[in-house]
Amino acid sequence: MIDIKSNLWPFVEAKKILKRFNNLEKEYCIFQTGYGPSGLPHIGTFGEVLRTSMVIKAFKKLTNKKVKLFVFSDDMDGLRKVPKNIPNQNLISQHLEKPLSSIPDPFQEFDSFSEYNNNKLINFLEKFNFDFEFKSATQHYKDGVFNEGLESVLLNYEKILNVILPTLGKERRKTYSPFLPICEQTGKVLQVKIEEINKKSNTLIYKHPESNKKVETSILDGHCKLQWKVDWAMRWYVLGIDYEMNGKDLIESFQLSNKINRIIGGRPPNNFTYELFLDQNGEKISKSIGNGISVDDWLEFSPRQSLELFMFQNPTRAKRLYFDVIPKMTDDFLKYNKEYKIMSKDKKMESPLWFVNNEINQNVLDNLSFSLILNLASVCNAETADILWGFIENYYGKVDKEKYPYLEKLLQFGVEYYNKFVLPEKNYREPNEKEILGFKQLINSLKEVEDEIKAEDIQTIIYDIGMSLKFEPLKEWFTAFYQVILGQDQGPRLGSFIKFYGIKKTISLVKEKLGEN
Repeated sequence: MIDIKSNLWPFVEAKKILKRFNNLEKEYCIFQTGYGPSGLPHIGTFGEVLRTSMVIKAFKKLTNKKVKLFVFSDDMDGLRKVPKNIPNQNLISQHLEKPLSSIPDPFQEFDSFSEYNNNKLINFLEKFNFDFEFKSATQHYKDGVFNEGLESVLLNYEKILNVILPTLGKERRKTYSPFLPICEQTGKVLQVKIEEINKKSNTLIYKHPESNKKVETSILDGHCKLQWKVDWAMRWYVLGIDYEMNGKDLIESFQLSNKINRIIGGRPPNNFTYELFLDQNGEKISKSIGNGISVDDWLEFSPRQSLELFMFQNPTRAKRLYFDVIPKMTDDFLKYNKEYKIMSKDKKMESPLWFVNNEINQNVLDNLSFSLILNLASVCNAETADILWGFIENYYGKVDKEKYPYLEKLLQFGVEYYNKFVLPEKNYREPNEKEILGFKQLINSLKEVEDEIKAEDIQTIIYDIGMSLKFEPLKEWFTAFYQVILGQDQGPRLGSFIKFYGIKKTISLVKEKLGEN
């Protein structure tokens, strides 16, 4: 094991896994992420795969032991309600309670609903170059891969019931069984009381819910599936899973699956619990509802690195995941990236950016932030990045654009974000008498300065005007500039903004808003 002192959470997790794995005689350390294809893959699914991959990267840095990452789709689960964000809902409503792999594709592109969603998942994970093996529950059940695990569950049937039943309500206890038979007539996943089990023949008997006749069925080869907490435990056992993350909402489920896994002869995987993503209203993001934002949504307005940094930071803290977090995360990435470039090789492993995709040229001019780009776009109502290049060259002089492809992307992202989110919300207000006096003082002060004035000196001028006019708190003076001049409630550091926008242009802009032009 290499001695790495980084205390970043992926290294902490990797060190725990290594301790576990050193006591096992296995060729591969196996990581797993789970996916329920009852809805389209969403950013939470991406986040779990990304975070697990970050732990894998740390693990591989610590040791030369082999690893595998399984992305497991529970596509044999019965669909209980129709997702709100899919077409042909009437068609899908006719197939409720059937396995997802037996329900028609509402998008009419694949043979089943789960195949559509599984392909969506695989495609966007491959787009980000994740190294993984896809696993299908339907395939593993029907091909007999899970037969050994199913037999072990049946052999320990009573012990498993003793673990599960105390967690259920009185009525649910009467009919609960770890096994869910698949009805041969309807194809539905049945939640029925099991009348008898036969451990020698690996069969069980239940009463059909419609005919009330007794039906005997095998538990093997896809004739039954397991309730998901038991299924989770069985999956760990058969596939030899060493590490799996889960959201905070699954803590109790993980604990129960942990106990069941031990009962059937397994060793539960190491676990990391992350907090949930929330939408703009503070509600949990749901793939069946489609609230929150998607990976593609994010990447329309900011580079991939900002999204990966968002996923890296504070995984045990609940975070709002909506469009308004994008500018800050983009600026956070630019800040970290500037520091990262001058770090030593060892020191880089103590930076979040060691876990972020950094294979492209990410040169950005000094003092240029995404927030500033947005505000330049806002003031000049930019429709293309070319307009913004004019302001940048006014500040830096002639710039060879070919040397700054990443900056070109940032400018394009800024224009897209401005037109989508800033422009529709613009709302200019009239200044009061004190503010008018302040703006006139600002115009006069800017007329007196040299073109070479530094951004910090401009900031001081604005500050001094606010102090002299006794704005209380001083923040009200800066907010007045944002609301009256820029038409928004928040904005950039004004010294930097004016320096970029230009002294003369700023004077004209302020005069225009005062009605003096």
